Amino acid sequence: MRIAVTGSIATDHLMVFPGRFMDQLLPDQLAHVSLSFLVDRLEVRRGGVAANIAYGLGGLGLAPLLVGAVGTDFTEYELRLKEHGVDTGGVHVSAERQTARFMCITDDDANQIASFYAGAMTEAHAIDLRTLVTGPDHPGLVLVSPNDPAAMLRHTADCRALGLPFAADPSQQLARLDGPQVRDLVDGATWLFTNEYEAALLKERTGWSRVEVLAVVGTWVTTLGDQGVRIERTGQPPLLVPAVPDAETVDPTGVGDAFRAGFLAAVSHGLPLEPAARLGCALASVVLGAVGSQSYEVDPAGLARTVERAYGPGAARPLASVLAEPSSENSHDR
Repeated sequence: MRIAVTGSIATDHLMVFPGRFMDQLLPDQLAHVSLSFLVDRLEVRRGGVAANIAYGLGGLGLAPLLVGAVGTDFTEYELRLKEHGVDTGGVHVSAERQTARFMCITDDDANQIASFYAGAMTEAHAIDLRTLVTGPDHPGLVLVSPNDPAAMLRHTADCRALGLPFAADPSQQLARLDGPQVRDLVDGATWLFTNEYEAALLKERTGWSRVEVLAVVGTWVTTLGDQGVRIERTGQPPLLVPAVPDAETVDPTGVGDAFRAGFLAAVSHGLPLEPAARLGCALASVVLGAVGSQSYEVDPAGLARTVERAYGPGAARPLASVLAEPSSENSHDR
């Protein structure tokens, strides 16, 4: 199954603060916060949620269609994505704005303070999915990840109009969306992705209980950081899959995106939820040990070893079809 990944494409400016944010916050002064953090390191990396997920899917041989908006400064970034199996035929290039920027400071506890400049992403709402996903090589799933809010709503509506299964991943944009918008993005999703905080925020925004959310989505996947992932379906007990133990922590940026790439790659091969979640956790551990969300190379044999080490002998066997070395016939270079 081919996957179209819609959402942000950005350049990441990643900084490291040698301390703990909480030690700098005075409880009686939180209404008047004015802080500047002197950082030790700056890394400029390629990122954006949709591009991160597409990068991982491409590395696993799925030739995903990337859909988003960028500036004219995207040329080198696009070449790298194509080299890693990503089809950029759905990318709109703005004539006026630069590619989005993500600026993030990480402290010693892996907490993060970030800001995001949308730039060309504000033009993503002009992208018409119907012109991209109706050909002979049309995707079987569209992932609607953080993007310009109007684009997220339009892409979801296009999926419903076309009868295309879609996955809802509102994540960072939950802070910008109101209740009716969140309900519109979630209702009818085959997959819903959140982290634990976003799960609580989603319930607060929609006014729905956990049971009510599960009544309108197929499967709810909630990442739990170093505790792994929880997968829920109506009428079934939650499936809890632990994270890879003792994974090296270098930079948490893009870890959730890597999980989604590994999980969806396995699902696209028709695999059950547990091995799919294990592959997601294994790929997430690789990204956790690297600086930046696209500074790794997918190593199928290495991922298989990680799955076996983390989940026991034979755990990688169901993933054999996903972890086969990608062939040139499976790549799309458009």
